[in-house]
Amino acid sequence: MTKQLLVSLLLLPALTFAQAKKPAKTAAPGTDRDKQAIIADLDKRFADYAGLSKQIWDFAELGYQEEKSALLLQEQLKKEGFDVTAGVAGIPTAFVATYGSGKPVIGILGEYDALPGLATEAKPDFTPIPNQKGGHGCGHNLFGTASVAAAVQVKNWLKAGHAGTIKIYGCPAEEGGAGKVYMVREGLFNDVDVVLHWHPGAQNAADAGTSLANKNAKFRFRGIAAHAAASPERGRSALDGVEAMDMMVNMMREHVPSDTRIHYVITKGGDAPNVVPAFAEVYYYARHKDRDILQSVWKRIENAAEGAAKGTGTQVTWEVLGGVFNLLPNVTLAEAMHNNLKTVGGITYTPEETAFAQKISESFPADQRVPITNAAQIKDFRDASESATSGGSTDVGDVSWTVPTVGLQTATWVPGSSAHSWQSTAASGMSIGQKGMIVAAKTLALTALDLYNTPALIEKARAEWLQKRGANFKYEALLGDRKPALDYRK
Repeated sequence: MTKQLLVSLLLLPALTFAQAKKPAKTAAPGTDRDKQAIIADLDKRFADYAGLSKQIWDFAELGYQEEKSALLLQEQLKKEGFDVTAGVAGIPTAFVATYGSGKPVIGILGEYDALPGLATEAKPDFTPIPNQKGGHGCGHNLFGTASVAAAVQVKNWLKAGHAGTIKIYGCPAEEGGAGKVYMVREGLFNDVDVVLHWHPGAQNAADAGTSLANKNAKFRFRGIAAHAAASPERGRSALDGVEAMDMMVNMMREHVPSDTRIHYVITKGGDAPNVVPAFAEVYYYARHKDRDILQSVWKRIENAAEGAAKGTGTQVTWEVLGGVFNLLPNVTLAEAMHNNLKTVGGITYTPEETAFAQKISESFPADQRVPITNAAQIKDFRDASESATSGGSTDVGDVSWTVPTVGLQTATWVPGSSAHSWQSTAASGMSIGQKGMIVAAKTLALTALDLYNTPALIEKARAEWLQKRGANFKYEALLGDRKPALDYRK
């Protein structure tokens, strides 16, 4: 036996032990290179995706009316080799696009509906667009486009010889129409391992946070028309019914949990003061982070409607138009997405964008202005699993109780902007919003690669999801078994 062989044999146990103790790789070789390639390619395609998002911004189609927007995204996906199924879940503007085969199956959500009103030019001062019904005050023109951009990058990666499936869900009518609820109810997410999503915003963050569950309905009162001066005793005012209901609900606010949200608009109050209204309608939203509390509050709202009808000699019916779950946060996935967001980084403004942002910022109250340089920063990670980090609601909540789900927001709006404002509409239609959109696309694609390359990440996320969801959970949509409310904006 040579001296060299003896030394090798003596070292063998130590080498074997060292190899056994060596940490397992969290990603396949070449992942960093793949991620950098994705980032570079999305930068190259910025103008294409900016143009796509601007087209949808110009369409500004309201919920369930997004024919042009949905078709535009579907055509883009078909060009990229996706199999597209349109009109899913009984919704003409909903679709699912698929590429690849086998596990894991990663889903990406995309939205494209606009809000009523808020039609303004992409300028730093309020410039209404005549005769336009809607505006992208929540930036969904960016949302759908970035999701498609991310899915295309994942498709390219899968096509290069990797296993797995990517699905992109075209989700209409998030703004009050609960489009994803019908898609969940249809079982469209049942074969998915993880769902990714994002949302336009005024900062860059990927927290583990929740949201408010929401239920909404239109309450319709019917009375008896009469001449309001000549024979008022013969009339029964449907508007009185609405106003009596509103008064009782407003009195109820003192006696519900303080973090409950209730808001309404009277959508129909009559046609002329000298005619006792035979029909009146009020549209109610109620929200709470706890679905059980929400349901109990909602029952009291229904009781108020019935009491108002009885007291005013009218009749009332109501139609539940929407209902969404609170988001079920997943810390495991949120941390992974946060790390990728840090890799991508925020955005910096050109001199022209800086001037735009400064003028937008000047339109805010002084105490709501923040440095516009915040758009370049990534917020520190927060585990806000137990508290609603937003007063808003989203139908992503229902998805998150069906499959482990994670999302982020990026600075598509000038820091300090609020959603559903003319300021956010304006930024969503120009380069500030488009730059934030590409940050989101990059982060979604990079997070998907982590999931494909690291099965243990999916397993850990699913274990957390099952623990939080509870062993006896059974999904039942808050809006019941009704068909999609395709005319809720009419």
